[in-house]
Amino acid sequence: MAPKSQKQKSSGDRKNSKRSKPKPILPESEEAETLNMESMGHPEIYPLVLTTQTQEIFNCRIDEDVTDEQPYKLIKKEDIFADFQNRAAVSDFYPVRKVIQEYPGDELLVVYDKDFRYGLNFYLIGTEEGKENYLNPPEIAEQQEDYKEHIIEDLYVYRPPVSKPWVSLGSEKEIEEESVKESTKQITYMISRKRSKFGAPIKFSDQNASSVKDAYIECTAYPDRNFTLKQLEKDVGMQVVPKVKDTSTQTRWTYPKNATTQYYPREFSEEEKEIFGQSKTLSDFLNNVSVSVEIALQQNEIMNTFVDDWKCLAEEESTFGDKTDTHLKEYQSFTDLHNLTEKMVTSVSWHPTIYGLIAVSVAVRLSLEERVHFSGKLLLQPSLILFWSFSDPIHPQLMLESPDDIFCFKFCPSDPNIIAGGCINGQIVMWDITAHADRIENIKTGGSRSKKATLKPMFLLEPDSNKEATYIRHCAVSSIENGHKKVITDIHWLPDTFEINRMGSVFENRSGICCQLVTCSADCTICFWDIRPQKALTPQSVEKKKEENIEIPFDVPSTFLHLDLSWKPLIKIRLSKGETSLDHCPTKLSLNEDNLCKSQDKVLLAQSKTVKAGEMNPYYNLEGGLANPLKPIEDFCTKFFVGTEEGGVIYTDWKMERDSETGRLMAKKPVNLYTVHDGAVHTVQRSPFYKDIVLTIGGWNVAIWKEGISTGPLLQSSCAPKKYTAGHWSLTRPGVFYIGREDGYIDIWDLLEKTHEPAQSQNICITMITYIKPWTFSAKQQFIAIADYYGTLHILEIPWTLSHPSTNEVSSMNYYFEREVKHLEYIEQRKKIRDQEKKEMELELEKKKTKTYQKSKEQLEAELKMDYESYLELEKTTLINLGFLKVAEKMSFMDL
Repeated sequence: MAPKSQKQKSSGDRKNSKRSKPKPILPESEEAETLNMESMGHPEIYPLVLTTQTQEIFNCRIDEDVTDEQPYKLIKKEDIFADFQNRAAVSDFYPVRKVIQEYPGDELLVVYDKDFRYGLNFYLIGTEEGKENYLNPPEIAEQQEDYKEHIIEDLYVYRPPVSKPWVSLGSEKEIEEESVKESTKQITYMISRKRSKFGAPIKFSDQNASSVKDAYIECTAYPDRNFTLKQLEKDVGMQVVPKVKDTSTQTRWTYPKNATTQYYPREFSEEEKEIFGQSKTLSDFLNNVSVSVEIALQQNEIMNTFVDDWKCLAEEESTFGDKTDTHLKEYQSFTDLHNLTEKMVTSVSWHPTIYGLIAVSVAVRLSLEERVHFSGKLLLQPSLILFWSFSDPIHPQLMLESPDDIFCFKFCPSDPNIIAGGCINGQIVMWDITAHADRIENIKTGGSRSKKATLKPMFLLEPDSNKEATYIRHCAVSSIENGHKKVITDIHWLPDTFEINRMGSVFENRSGICCQLVTCSADCTICFWDIRPQKALTPQSVEKKKEENIEIPFDVPSTFLHLDLSWKPLIKIRLSKGETSLDHCPTKLSLNEDNLCKSQDKVLLAQSKTVKAGEMNPYYNLEGGLANPLKPIEDFCTKFFVGTEEGGVIYTDWKMERDSETGRLMAKKPVNLYTVHDGAVHTVQRSPFYKDIVLTIGGWNVAIWKEGISTGPLLQSSCAPKKYTAGHWSLTRPGVFYIGREDGYIDIWDLLEKTHEPAQSQNICITMITYIKPWTFSAKQQFIAIADYYGTLHILEIPWTLSHPSTNEVSSMNYYFEREVKHLEYIEQRKKIRDQEKKEMELELEKKKTKTYQKSKEQLEAELKMDYESYLELEKTTLINLGFLKVAEKMSFMDL
């Protein structure tokens, strides 16, 4: 607000000359303080809000009367006074009425504020000097400013320093406190000598101190209490322990139901609107707070006040990589650019012996209804397993064809050229890529000097070809009628150390190679398969054999021709739910002797057993080992873990037993059933360091189990913010495992660091992670393959901290698992004790309820007497109310 004295000084002379002009004066009660820009250095400027109606009255419409070239308008003072008489307080000039009354001139200058420099769309110049300065800006000031700009800044004028009086701010007290002062009294010694001996010559000579008197003085130490200081020492140990509080809650699920509500706003009546519209207090309030509200809104648009600055600083500091970096680093990525259909990665498997070669199965991203709708188009598109190489990230090395989309596959541990996969239609597919092994095998450079080999890319192997990928057809598929009816969700090769028969009994492997498989499917069955030819029950004639001979294409090997379209499962197990006729739907399984993570030496040893020549390959002569007798294996554990679609974890046995009523072979009932996960289980995997530790992932949580412990999981995590979709153990660290989420993040768990939450999370892609598969190349380099829903395969390098275990990590994790087992046993014991206490409390309550109190004869008579007296009193009051008995009568009820 501009001071009143300044206005009078600036326009005092002109007021005296124009006193004779009439000037309307408003009542003092309506005068209020006006808002000006004195704080910004312009006391003569008063911001205004001119509405459209006011702009039309005074001919100052925006972009018509006032523009960028001429953003001002001169308005007569008489017109503004006329607007006061017509519209009174509704006038937009009403807040500056006092400035207008004291203005000496006849015309006021109103300027259009396009950029809202002073907060509103117009502003009024309240003095003649400000008006003249705006209309005719002085040129001298501009010349002076130009002259100041051209002054050379390098000229430095020395000004000698001027001494100033010292002002005490308390620093001398701190200096005095820190200065060293003598705390002990000084000792003074006085040495005297006779005057006659002054200046006498001095002779020094050696003499015996014991023979001369007073020649030797011994200063022995003695305790002096005045100068004895006792030093007090105290050892104090402190340990910061966080306050831990265990709480639990259970949300009671209620049946959901739809509910609606209708509301209507409260509105003012027409009379109330008129009253509030003409209210002076409301208009003044709005005019006063409008500028501050606009400033606050602009501040909210400029910056976010709810940002955690400390967290942002921490993220910036963690971006600098060093030896202690724990983030996965992008190494390479693969995408099938030749196939334009939208496909996702369903399974990933590294080649057991060739460096940098990885196989990936892809499937169309369609639901069941969409697959049925587009079934005709899907038949024309090939279902493939792609072999990618680090040396050629654009062209696949090989493409394995299958009758339908593959959802799981595995390399044979005995011969990596043999591959088995499970289709979405329930069939098992077998491939033999021995004939194409030269395309993908390593080239040994430099003789025996370097054992590491480089991979042959396809464009170097066949420079004359047109770089088209090789399509390899399958060797055999299982029977549609006798196999699975739905998608196969998991497949495993049984180790070459044992084999099973139709009863599920375990024997020594007669062939010496992996020749049996186990699969699980969404049709609620688990099947065991044998790739060796089975003995026919009835001998076939020679003519029938000739009729069954089928011409084999030249590019398809005859390794598994005996299985094609006639392969039947050896055992079919159904996981019954017991009381109902329904069965559990398995999704993943883990056998007791399932070597999912073989060491590199074992893989090379297995590879050395297989010979490239087709005649010497043991898979070309599978009937050779069937003549050997079966030798049973004693004390073999036939139990295994199974994850279900409902989120359960089942521990069951694959041995069959005969039904006492029907005599048919039936699967045993599950040993244990746990419902831990809140979604389908997609990972059931044994630890590569502990055979009895199993990791299960499903829904939104993780669980770790120990085989032989039936009370529950050793570790069960809380619900994650996003759903888990994939997971895998670390191959080199016992306490680390990786989990993929549906939002593209990967959670890295380190049980030595944290057991209640992941140690870190890292974003890999923008869509759901479908598969995780780590791989150890050497002691210094490890990779992890992460596949996503959009069909991209990401290869990341695992950092040093996540790939190299500590010295005692195996023993520390073993101690952790043993401690958790003891904790479960303690909980089970406490549960039994609590149940016993609860039963005892219930018995005591029942005894108290059934206990009857025996009353004496005197107590019964007293109760009867009280009841009779209360009855007489009630009868008396009734007779008085009916008028048969008056209150004034003094006669007893008994006399009446």
